[in-house]
Amino acid sequence: MVSPSKITLPQGSITAIIAYLSKNGLDINQLDKYILRALGKPQSGEIDISYLMKKPQNLAPESSAVDGFGGLSVSSSLGIITKGDFLYALTSAKAAQESITLIPGETMYYFIKDIAVQLRLNEQKLWEAYKALAPYEEGVILPDTYKIHANPTEQTLMTLLVRSSLEKHQNLARQYLGSYDEKQWFKHIAMASIIQKEAANTQEMPIIAAVIYNRIKINMPLQMDGSLNYGQYSHAKVTPDRIRNDKSPYNTYLYKGIPPLPVGSVSVEAIRAVFEPADVEYLFFVRNKNGTHSFSKTFKEHRENFDK
Repeated sequence: MVSPSKITLPQGSITAIIAYLSKNGLDINQLDKYILRALGKPQSGEIDISYLMKKPQNLAPESSAVDGFGGLSVSSSLGIITKGDFLYALTSAKAAQESITLIPGETMYYFIKDIAVQLRLNEQKLWEAYKALAPYEEGVILPDTYKIHANPTEQTLMTLLVRSSLEKHQNLARQYLGSYDEKQWFKHIAMASIIQKEAANTQEMPIIAAVIYNRIKINMPLQMDGSLNYGQYSHAKVTPDRIRNDKSPYNTYLYKGIPPLPVGSVSVEAIRAVFEPADVEYLFFVRNKNGTHSFSKTFKEHRENFDK
């Protein structure tokens, strides 16, 4: 029989699935439901059967042959597949997948924009689905490359991302704190998000964590640019004008301590740094010519590091 290489199956009974396929031009009828019941329950969503497709060889377009299930194998320029193979594929073929990636430190503002374009989804509906599921605007979905079924809805996609990430958050909280208290845990995630934004690499993360703790200990403002790279400002250069005029709680030049909410996504390494800071007395750091940071204990040393 002629078949596209990818088939989208609705959820529902075998009878409903067969009716859907028949309505969409495939040579499937209600007698085939008995074969499907013997093979197993068809999957739902988009499944990939391209591995079963065979290019026609030495057959005229009208040619056909009887397969083992009494169905026809019709050749075409698209390829051919026996009805038996097709019915088996409905229950066993791998679901067609796409990959989406959230990079460490990125904000939901850009992540949602990117996946809306990539997956051809509605940006506003993605935000609505996310906010209905996530306890905080940032820091909930963990950075990773996610394999998802092709053609998800906004709701199914966000349900997958948020629920799987919250499960990992709970496991990490139990690992580091012994239990999971959502409000308490996301205070730590807020600190991890600053570390994520500031560190040039994972090796620096425990040192940045130590600087934060050291500054808080002496009631010194964090004064970290990364805290101002929230939301739509994720990739914006932090200027003196931003520092003076940004009145958001993320402005660590204006307010002491860690912002009340995360400013972006956080890696497991950034979370680990919160609980395992380096044993150093540094209070200052500045980016050097190598693209990493030079750390110092005093402001005098800090100023000297500007030329390195």
